[in-house]
Amino acid sequence: MTTQASSQHGPDILPHRPVNGQRPASRGLLSIVIPCHNEEDVIESTHQRLVAALPSTGMDFEILYIDDGSRDGTLSRLEAIAAGDSRATVIELSRNFGQQSAMSAGLAQARGDAVVIIDADLQDPPEVIPEMVECWRSGADVAYGRRRSREGETWFKLITASCFHRFFASLVPYPIPVDTGDFKLLDRAVVDAVCGLPEKRRYLRSLVAWTGFRQEPVWYDRHARTAGETKYSTRKLLQLALDAVMLSSDTPLRAAWWGAGLLTTLAVGGAVLACLMPAGDGTLVATITALIALVGAIQTSAVALVGEYVIRTYREVQGRPSWVVKKTIGHAEFEAGHAGHAGHAGHEDHPGARAA
Repeated sequence: MTTQASSQHGPDILPHRPVNGQRPASRGLLSIVIPCHNEEDVIESTHQRLVAALPSTGMDFEILYIDDGSRDGTLSRLEAIAAGDSRATVIELSRNFGQQSAMSAGLAQARGDAVVIIDADLQDPPEVIPEMVECWRSGADVAYGRRRSREGETWFKLITASCFHRFFASLVPYPIPVDTGDFKLLDRAVVDAVCGLPEKRRYLRSLVAWTGFRQEPVWYDRHARTAGETKYSTRKLLQLALDAVMLSSDTPLRAAWWGAGLLTTLAVGGAVLACLMPAGDGTLVATITALIALVGAIQTSAVALVGEYVIRTYREVQGRPSWVVKKTIGHAEFEAGHAGHAGHAGHEDHPGARAA
């Protein structure tokens, strides 16, 4: 095993990787990306089950373990695995950057025609991967694991997770599957598109859905943890949920318009009531209410208007390309597509703008 020092910290620009026009009916390369943080108790079992399950896909495979700043013996066990299996590669991050960053680092290094993301804790069974590969060969660009059941989790977590998934899906302006995690297979074109997005703070479930490729579910039963402890405390789960909403949806900021509308309605109602009521204390109360509501509506509208500019500035700073091309077949089609997008020529050099 060779160890190579690297100063990479999530490249700003990723090299373009051409993809084949057709998916291999057999062979081809399958990459498995596994983020790891303090998984010494389970990582060897994970590797054993992977190498037992993957040959049935009919593809060559590589397994990329991303050590996300583990403080136990995870790294030494991963090094031993890589020393004994040439198909395993260990990517050690300089510190704990978090699961989303670790998965992104793995996607950036994966070379496969298809890439599977799976956790190291064996809650998502590796034996489901061959079914994902079949789904991919049948035409799906993303084969995501959808949970029928979740063993070993409290009713509170099950209910809150289900509610959040549906709430989040209702806020996002593009289709996003519910009752899913990060266990999924991505086609090469999807990986290139996601890696080409320049934002540093990432929520991959949203980014994969944003690319717009065809997604199909693969149903499975999620298992309880076989060893170790969950790395997501309540605080980290809340932070992840906040990131998911704030990075993917403009709805929370635009809710200020609803507040402004409600206050305006209250102001108009108070004014009408003041005009219809006979003079007295009731008229004074209605008038004051109308004035306060009107001032509040003006202030809230001003905040909402500023928010609209903030939204647009934020989306521009994210720097996502204006489109993602799934594939180009033949020189004539390439020239036609290039001419059709001439008005967006400034985006042609953007990493991930074309996966062809």
